[in-house]
Amino acid sequence: MSETTTTDSTPHLRKTRVGVVVSTKMDKTIVVEHVARVPHPKFNKIVKRSKKYYVHDEKGEAAIGDRVRIVETRPISKLKRWNLESILSH
Repeated sequence: MSETTTTDSTPHLRKTRVGVVVSTKMDKTIVVEHVARVPHPKFNKIVKRSKKYYVHDEKGEAAIGDRVRIVETRPISKLKRWNLESILSH
């Protein structure tokens, strides 16, 4: 008796975020602030939660104030786990 195993052909979906560039002082790295609107667990009021992500920008094309889309990737350094996907607006 041989067992057949099925493998999922669906790729792993990577997380994406949209945020604003707040710093470009590092070489090939930008800092993106993502603001999420989430309901408060006790009071059920919508509150804003912000988080900063260190993002790999290979070409150095993003500038401060740009609205960008970032995508999760393998660890690039100690803090960088995100790649710049596209610049949405300047």
